[in-house]
Amino acid sequence: MRLLERYVSLLRVSTVAEIIDAVRHLSDTEKDEFLARLREVEFEDAWDRQMEADAAAGKLTFLVKEADAAVESGTLRDWPASRPE
Repeated sequence: MRLLERYVSLLRVSTVAEIIDAVRHLSDTEKDEFLARLREVEFEDAWDRQMEADAAAGKLTFLVKEADAAVESGTLRDWPASRPE
């Protein structure tokens, strides 16, 4: 397969399985570049949206109640806990 055809076939992937298969065909240098570029992808957006949806649905209310109870009882600690030096 000519080089241009190879790259065009790599660009036409749409499922996770196709992406994995395409990555397997990359050279070591190309895999390194792929991984470096993948680290630049912003994945936190989906996590943030899920947290906002869970909070709006009241799924995190128990955490607020636990924190309030810890404040009232004087048992609230820093997180992560400070280490003695």
